[in-house]
Amino acid sequence: MGDHKEQQPVRVGAAVRRRRRALELTLAVVAERSGLSVPFLSQVENDRARPSRTSLEKLADALRTTAVELLAAADPAASVDVVRAEPVAEGDFTPSTRPLVRGHHQLHASEFTGDHDAGREFQHRNDELMYVADGAVEIEAEGRAYRLGRGDTLYLTGGVRHRWRATVPDTRVIVVAVAEHIEAVQDRSR
Repeated sequence: MGDHKEQQPVRVGAAVRRRRRALELTLAVVAERSGLSVPFLSQVENDRARPSRTSLEKLADALRTTAVELLAAADPAASVDVVRAEPVAEGDFTPSTRPLVRGHHQLHASEFTGDHDAGREFQHRNDELMYVADGAVEIEAEGRAYRLGRGDTLYLTGGVRHRWRATVPDTRVIVVAVAEHIEAVQDRSR
């Protein structure tokens, strides 16, 4: 079994629904304007039916936009992507960083092996999770130090300044973060 990346067609349903709601239109009004049925439009919005090019153009006209704009606003195609580990020589503790997710997605994940520039401070726009797969790290966040060992995690909300360093040579840290291009939703209840 090799690396596997499987693409499916673009899902336009959420883009159609967002546009319809932004215009404050009901499915019935869009159906009347487009000449398409309410049940079909509901299936399109829920990604249970894919409109033909002609139907998409009628739908776009009813929503005062273009088919190209709807497709551009569509959810990215569903995908499955396997990233294989690279062989590492026994006892090789050379610091390295390896992306665990390829491409432009809503989250990023990286594996850090060994130490790195411990003096470098990070501050990310969105939330991040650090998981210690092997070894141990010391993390300084918001003026407080945290020591993490194998299996420990640290969650940081967006905007938290932090720096970290490995305290054991064979340390592996997995960092999963919400991508910078995603607009964070602030929890106003705090």
